Amino acid sequence: MARSDARMNLLDATLTAWIIEGADVFDERGLSGFCADHGLSRSTANRHAARIRERGRWELDSRRPRSSPTRTPDTIEARIIALRGKLGRDNGADNISYELTKIAAEHDWAGKGWKVPARSTINNILTRHGLVTPEPKKRPKSSYRRFQYARPRDCYQIDATEVVLSGGGKATVFEVLDDCTRTLVATYVCHAETTAGAITAIGRAFTDYGVPAIVLSDNGMAFCATASKGRSKFGAFVTGSGARLIHSSPYHPQTNGKVERHHRTFKQWLTDQPTRPATTAELQTSCNRYQKFYNNDRRHSAVNMPPQQAWNRAATLGGPQHLPAQVDATVGTHSVSGSGVISVGDHTISVGRPHAHTRVTVLRDGNHITTYTASGEVLGHLHLNTDKRYQGQLHRPAA
Repeated sequence: MARSDARMNLLDATLTAWIIEGADVFDERGLSGFCADHGLSRSTANRHAARIRERGRWELDSRRPRSSPTRTPDTIEARIIALRGKLGRDNGADNISYELTKIAAEHDWAGKGWKVPARSTINNILTRHGLVTPEPKKRPKSSYRRFQYARPRDCYQIDATEVVLSGGGKATVFEVLDDCTRTLVATYVCHAETTAGAITAIGRAFTDYGVPAIVLSDNGMAFCATASKGRSKFGAFVTGSGARLIHSSPYHPQTNGKVERHHRTFKQWLTDQPTRPATTAELQTSCNRYQKFYNNDRRHSAVNMPPQQAWNRAATLGGPQHLPAQVDATVGTHSVSGSGVISVGDHTISVGRPHAHTRVTVLRDGNHITTYTASGEVLGHLHLNTDKRYQGQLHRPAA
């Protein structure tokens, strides 16, 4: 304990014994001598003595200020709590701040002397009300490297997720997401993850938003099951519409990760609804309602606005007419020489003689190369050694 605290405790104990119990605690110099001996102010001693006489005991007064001009008004705090419930658990301080900015403009907060609280303040309010669990070891968002195409319709990602209906049955939801703006361009419910369902979903995306340059899927049976001629029906539909089909590989988990992450957002929204769908028809109705909300009302952190707004503001749209521009990666088609080699920039790579005189698609992310056949199958990958011209053979994907 600090010396000043010890002296004050001694003063309070001595004054209490003197005033309340009538004890003879001072020498002939009285209270002034006691204060001089212990380095205490007489005015402080008088103030403590007056409080003891008034209350019959010594007690500390609260040090909380009578007013706090910078404190968030109760009305705004209530708005934050309400928005958390309205937007859902998947929406944190950034999305709440975005909504508060619109409310502030609509209701003239500036005229009332109010302002939208800082992100940290919103987080503190949510934490205080038990609406968020602090995760001090969570990786900061600033450490992530964003991997995305530059324009809407450069690339659509498609994937399916399973949903449990209220009666205990299951249904499959196909979701198609625009890579650049995160616009949910299609959502389609069917009884299982089938090729027919995948074709219907991507077809709706093509009809409503246009055909992209690239369609990216995983290697699920709905996207890769082959017909009698050795070509998948899904692939034939995509390429027949003018788009190029690419299947994500284990070496680039980030490429198809946006739509997979989106499944969690959708399921959290579905869980927060008053009733859970009992049939595939009811689930489709919920999906349609969610698509409208997600695209038009919910801010997405990647574009700092609702996805549909980001789409509408884009200067240009991609499409089958040309290869997509990409923020931090490049996509190109390359001719394979008679000896099974391709050139990527100043480097040559062997893709194998069986692919001689064909064309392959190369995705380059920094110095990482992934090569695909014309039908979207992964040929292999490697990291470029910038000190060498010939890079050797691609590393083949595991069987």
